[in-house]
Amino acid sequence: MRVPKFLENAYDWVRYDLPAKYDRRTLAIGGAALAVLIVIVLAVAGVFSGGPETETRVVTIAVKSDNAQQAPVGVLGFPVVATRNTTRISGSDPTDDAAAAALATHPPAPAAPPVQAAVMVGDDDWQAGIAASVLSGPPLRAPVLIGQPGGVPDPTSQALAQLDPSGGKGKGVAAVYVADGVAAPSGLKEQAIPGDSPAAIAASIDELRQRLLRNQPAHVVIASSDDAGYAMPAAAWAARSGDPVLFSGRDEVPEATLSALRRHQGAAVYILGPASVISKTAEQQIDKVSGGSQRVGFPGAVQNSIGFARYSDSSFGWNINDPGHGMVVANVDRPLDAAAAASLSSSGKWGPLLLTDTADTLPPELRSFLLDIKPGYESDPTRAVYNHVWLMGDATAIGAEAQAEIDQLAELAPVGGAAQSAQASGGIAQPGGAEGEPSQIPGKKK
Repeated sequence: MRVPKFLENAYDWVRYDLPAKYDRRTLAIGGAALAVLIVIVLAVAGVFSGGPETETRVVTIAVKSDNAQQAPVGVLGFPVVATRNTTRISGSDPTDDAAAAALATHPPAPAAPPVQAAVMVGDDDWQAGIAASVLSGPPLRAPVLIGQPGGVPDPTSQALAQLDPSGGKGKGVAAVYVADGVAAPSGLKEQAIPGDSPAAIAASIDELRQRLLRNQPAHVVIASSDDAGYAMPAAAWAARSGDPVLFSGRDEVPEATLSALRRHQGAAVYILGPASVISKTAEQQIDKVSGGSQRVGFPGAVQNSIGFARYSDSSFGWNINDPGHGMVVANVDRPLDAAAAASLSSSGKWGPLLLTDTADTLPPELRSFLLDIKPGYESDPTRAVYNHVWLMGDATAIGAEAQAEIDQLAELAPVGGAAQSAQASGGIAQPGGAEGEPSQIPGKKK
């Protein structure tokens, strides 16, 4: 760092000229005052900071928690923000989560293709968010963001400013597709998604998907419009597969859904959820226009998400029955987190959405599932496969203790001879040992 010329001149004056005129005591007082003045001048001039081009920002990562003993340590938020095998999208609500997930899955790499579009849904419309998730996957990769009719929430506005969707090319394309009449930022070309009910909006999104992708879907998922917990896992699959999500009531299938099914006569139809949420009566209405359907349903939202993660029927289903996968965990009480996480299931470590119904502990079914697919190695851990889990929401949605348990269940463990060596030296117990044998999981095929 070069000292400014005027300071060099001042130093020479103090060093050589003043001693010839004044005594030491006077010089000491004057020198102290001059030193203070120099520090002030340097600070104002920006010499210490390197000027505005090298300004350093200190960022504190805040993670809300109801348990002070599980609060993150330090300004970086560990171990709540991330552990060995988990990464948390730590928003206080789905609006924050959606913005963060959009930026996480669309980093501004120099050679990355530009973001063509984003989708905005209302902060009280989880059905539209789940249906819009079909646009989050390739090739469009349009993240789902959350808005309001009266204005654009700050996290959404900031995410759109960084994503800067281009709008693509061709007639009838937009930079932002908007449902529920939410406001979009000025300067971005927007297009409304029509519909005055969950089924109508989902059908409009299905038409939009077909127009943008110019192909027929291989499958269609029918989800409950009344019970969010049973519908949430459909969002991840829609993003991963490009299969549209349509809605049904418990006993009545809306005409908008039936009309959409008539457009997809060649597609296989899957009903997500047990008969308690979409009844046999509704199933018959679906079969009448589609030629038949299959049900993927298990009692309880947590069990249903696990069963769907395990399910496989030819090209439909995640088929997560072994280690080496990405996964996302969300709380059933925050259904819009399913839409917020859709981009995470169709990029990076692709994987299904699993659910928990409590923030503090893992449901036994989820714990058993993660234990059953826990990765292991026999000799070389660097040649093994690994699990990774995204967590949606702050510690009020998924607590730090639950996160720590998920991390341990996802951690690579020695098996066979490696396990014996590890146990002899006090290492990690192998799956099925001290952890206990996993119970039968809904949807697992033997």
